[in-house]
Amino acid sequence: MNTPMGTNPLLDFSGLPRFAEFKPDYVTPAVDQLLSECRAAVTRAESADTPAEWDAFVAPLDDANEKLGRAWGQVSHLHSVMDSPELREAYNANLPKITVYYAELGQNEALFAKFKALKASPGYAALSPARKKIVENELRDFRLGGAELPADRKARFMQVQEELAQLSAKFEENLLDATNDFALYLDDAGDLAGVPDDVQAMMKAAAEADGKTGWKITLHMPSYLPVMQYADNRALREQVYRAYVTRASEFTSATSPEDKGKPELDNTPLIARILRLRREAATLLGFRSYAEVSLAAKMADTPAEVLKFLDELGVRARPYAEKDYAELKAFAASELGIADPQAWDNTYVSEKLSVARYSFSDQEVKQYFPEPRVLAGLFKLVETLYGLHVREDQAPTWHPDVKFYTLTDYTGQRVGQFYLDLYARPSKRGGAWMDDVISRRRKGDGIQTPVAYLNCNFSAPVGDTPEGGKKPALFTHDEVITLFHEAGHGLHHLLTQVEELGVSGINGVEWDAVELPSQFMENFCWEWDVLKHMTAHVDTGEPLPRALFDRMLAAKNFQSGLQTLRQIEFASFDMHLHDDFDPSGDRSAQDLIEDIRKKVAVIVPPAYNRFPNTFSHIFAGGYAAGYYSYKWAEVLSADAYALFEDEAEGYGGVLNPEVGHRFWSEILAQGGARPALESFKAFRGRDPTIDALLRHNGMA
Repeated sequence: MNTPMGTNPLLDFSGLPRFAEFKPDYVTPAVDQLLSECRAAVTRAESADTPAEWDAFVAPLDDANEKLGRAWGQVSHLHSVMDSPELREAYNANLPKITVYYAELGQNEALFAKFKALKASPGYAALSPARKKIVENELRDFRLGGAELPADRKARFMQVQEELAQLSAKFEENLLDATNDFALYLDDAGDLAGVPDDVQAMMKAAAEADGKTGWKITLHMPSYLPVMQYADNRALREQVYRAYVTRASEFTSATSPEDKGKPELDNTPLIARILRLRREAATLLGFRSYAEVSLAAKMADTPAEVLKFLDELGVRARPYAEKDYAELKAFAASELGIADPQAWDNTYVSEKLSVARYSFSDQEVKQYFPEPRVLAGLFKLVETLYGLHVREDQAPTWHPDVKFYTLTDYTGQRVGQFYLDLYARPSKRGGAWMDDVISRRRKGDGIQTPVAYLNCNFSAPVGDTPEGGKKPALFTHDEVITLFHEAGHGLHHLLTQVEELGVSGINGVEWDAVELPSQFMENFCWEWDVLKHMTAHVDTGEPLPRALFDRMLAAKNFQSGLQTLRQIEFASFDMHLHDDFDPSGDRSAQDLIEDIRKKVAVIVPPAYNRFPNTFSHIFAGGYAAGYYSYKWAEVLSADAYALFEDEAEGYGGVLNPEVGHRFWSEILAQGGARPALESFKAFRGRDPTIDALLRHNGMA
């Protein structure tokens, strides 16, 4: 279909995205036009007539690339949250063009020379620190993009980048399709004994939507997790667990060991190919491994440094993990009659042990966290710490459930805006994430304010109130923590004071520091002064009782040893996979994770568990040789939060606006305009230490 360019919403950059008018047919003409404009800007920038000055070549390139990034960002976002066969086709048809353009840009010798000339020019000294940082980053990225390679290796590097982009997209699509492919319909209510009523109501509604009676179980988190946590039926837990941990593997949709399932959804060959291509790309660039390429733009210097950090943390956590598991097994045997708990029992036993020990369940707590109260509490925290106001606003969205908000300062001036997409649905990829829509930037004499997406996968509201209204969605405390985590990423993007695109908000921030603001926000979910403002029982309106909160606090580090070792297992697997694992050898990624588990894990899952096939963080996200960032940044976030704790006594609590404004100005406001370690030290007054992390996790 030919689309008149004047009506293509992807080509309108005057304001917010026009999601209501989006059609997959718009993607190709918009991408083609924007790529043409970008290439024209590159040609002008490379020209010998264009001086090596910021305004002459950097700013015009930024203008063109920003438009392409904004348009393609909308397409990528919709591919993640409202996938359809038509959109998927348009996305996959255009992904290679986008990949090739950015790969060409990264290898452009004339532009590389221009940036080198700018760095060497007398005008460089007069640039702002943010602009100097962008020039430094560009020079590094040209080297990592293959700009210094000879022509034949450059061409091959480009092919590798293009194929890697397609394989990553395919990995995520296979995982979504395999997740959606499973449905279990139950007709006997007895099979769901123990599963909470609101979850059963959701399952019943899901079956009805398919024109069936009974209950429908899926592998989406709001359905899968309550089965693992609450279902008394052990055979049901095993069946659902097996389906979940074999998604996108040779076992996907297999109904028996002889059944070959759906080989077209198996990510195993994709993993092998991705690893070989990443190693080839690293070799072309002159690096020993892909891990070294990945770390070139991070805080950590070498794979050995990361592995040493993970090993040391593992040594500290292991005794706690062993104690956690011994307690779990003893409780399973003595109280539940499960002599030898298996992988599909652990979540169930943990829930029962937690209830027995701390006298509350996730389900009981969940009744106190209706969505409107949780959001009000989150926004009140932002107001208290930073003096900002959050109000619901109007904007076109991609789904009726999506909300939109504007953030203003005390004068009423707009600081930023964000979309909130909280609920799971079949067209949306799993997990929770933040992404940028628009970045803060000075344009002419005004400021372009930033916009972010916040995405979660919680259960949508289900059921009616006695008055005939709709019941709000209810969140577990873990889900509240997830929401605060993504809000932390959002604030990092929205509260930047930097006005240069390349280092504004989350842009240009080292990947292993990017989790600092998100994990920092999680701490407030354990503060009574915060929680008391964000709870109201869904039926009675009563706030969370202090005694229940105290029991939650006592349970905060329940099984934290096991959880820490699990993260170390994934991070070690990722780092070894991209460092000293031979992707052309006769061993597979599955063999490697089994080896890692023998060394690291206290709980070893069954042999059929295919975790690598679902590890989209490293195969379809930005975390390749970077999954350690969660633990690395947690050291920073715990230590940053400790300053709020240190100052709490003199102030009368941790909600200290003075420290809040310091966190904003030294960390959030800085974006990527200076190294993250410098920002941390400016806030904390010293280098980070691991002590606060161990204390917060009950492992001091």
